[in-house]
Amino acid sequence: MLDGLDRGAIASRLRSGWVSRLHAQELPRVAYREPRPAAVLVPMFRHWKAWHLLFIRRTEYPGDYHSGEVAFPGGRQELGDTDATATALREAQEEIGLDPERVIVLGELQPLHTASDYLITPVVGEIPWPLALRPDLSEVARVFGIPLAWLGDAANRRILTWPAPNHPEAREVFFYERFNQELLWGVSARITVDFLDVLASSDRPENG
Repeated sequence: MLDGLDRGAIASRLRSGWVSRLHAQELPRVAYREPRPAAVLVPMFRHWKAWHLLFIRRTEYPGDYHSGEVAFPGGRQELGDTDATATALREAQEEIGLDPERVIVLGELQPLHTASDYLITPVVGEIPWPLALRPDLSEVARVFGIPLAWLGDAANRRILTWPAPNHPEAREVFFYERFNQELLWGVSARITVDFLDVLASSDRPENG
């Protein structure tokens, strides 16, 4: 079903899937502070007639909490970014050398308030494939794709209480099985599952 969706159907589901919805929260608590705006690009591409999502693995640094993790390209909003799309495209260009002109923006997912107090807006875009990319090795160790159908198979993921059941910030976290030695989990896995939920919905009339 997922590979049978065309660009128009995906854009339609994105429009109907998040309109008028408040942002989701990673933790069931009052925020410690006002969340800082951020955005990620969720790049889609077709390979052998199948949709894939493009991910990065961050370069590892001692003491860096998020280094070495699988993620989507993205980061904090900066002065001059007009909206979440501008942030996502700028970050993708900086991190993996993706030309913004090669991205067809299809829509946005529901923003997510993370445990680290970022409000992340995922921006979905289609990119051509194959595509020569130039990752910034100071930030990105690897760029790779995972088939959307594999990501959509519930047998390939599980929900765990993380970091521990009695931890003050315990929450349910998605963990995927390893794909080609890469482990997708946490916020990026949550964004992936949110996207899959939107794609699985039927087209509905837009609000307004």
